[in-house]
Amino acid sequence: MTEMTITANTAETASNQKSTALRRQRLNDVIFRALTRASAIAVLVLLGGVMVSLVAGAWPAFSKFGFGFLTTEVWNPVTDQFGALAPVYGTLVTAFIAMLIGVPVSLGIAVFLTEICPPFLRRPIGIAVELLAGIPSIIYGIWGLFVFAPVLQRTLQPWLISTFHHVPLLDNLFAGPPFGIGMLTAALVLTIMVLPFITSIARDVFETVPPMLKEAAYGLGCTRWEVIWNIVIPYTRTGVIGGVMLGLGRALGETMAVTFVIGNAHRVSSSILQPGTTISATIANEFSEAVGDTYTSSLFALGLILFFITFIVLAAARLMLMRLEKKAG
Repeated sequence: MTEMTITANTAETASNQKSTALRRQRLNDVIFRALTRASAIAVLVLLGGVMVSLVAGAWPAFSKFGFGFLTTEVWNPVTDQFGALAPVYGTLVTAFIAMLIGVPVSLGIAVFLTEICPPFLRRPIGIAVELLAGIPSIIYGIWGLFVFAPVLQRTLQPWLISTFHHVPLLDNLFAGPPFGIGMLTAALVLTIMVLPFITSIARDVFETVPPMLKEAAYGLGCTRWEVIWNIVIPYTRTGVIGGVMLGLGRALGETMAVTFVIGNAHRVSSSILQPGTTISATIANEFSEAVGDTYTSSLFALGLILFFITFIVLAAARLMLMRLEKKAG
């Protein structure tokens, strides 16, 4: 009788412990679900708060200048006349040149590290590329101003001017005296800054390609280039495009490095050798000195324009990824 009682008590205790453990797990699940949902909602709230703040700050400028704010080159704090054309133009041009040069170079480095590089060099080169991402942007700016710009002033810029002097269209693109600083210099510095981001992501996604796919392609007689172009890149295109968009976001929003080397001139020039400005550089240079509601609101309007440019770029990238996925089935 006593043994039966002990057995019953043991079974009841085990059942109670199991019930307690299940209740604790349910409670943990509820708490985890609530925390993750709150985190997701917090992101939307922060994004909405940023947008509302920018719209509220930019409204006086858009009310005064209207759509002409986007098409006017004048930026004169003395007369309270402001236009966003020059900063928007400089932002788009420098980012475009940086991506035009940076994307092929970054993908080439990633392909070399994953497909061609000897094993004893792979780690040192990979670490060196990743260290580039850790250098502060102000260091890039100082280096660009005191080292890189003088080198370009003595070598690359005079060569571009003399080479394309009599070539239609290109003569305007590379016209003017070699200042050293300018939109081309800023774009080249941005190229160096986006390289590690695109390269690191591309290398990581290239390494996810199943070796069986590449071995099968080699077995069919494909060359290394054919394997990379027809197997590796199509298999990893989503990750590669994501890395490119990350680099583009860095190029569009970079501030300090560009401020040092672009020249900070509010004018639109057909020559990429001439000084210019960007949205982020203009805000960084002038926000602390802005006096008056119109001046401050114009800077807020520039921030809102940059926000929408970034949003449009990311939305276009997402749409392109959806089309590629749909095409691939």
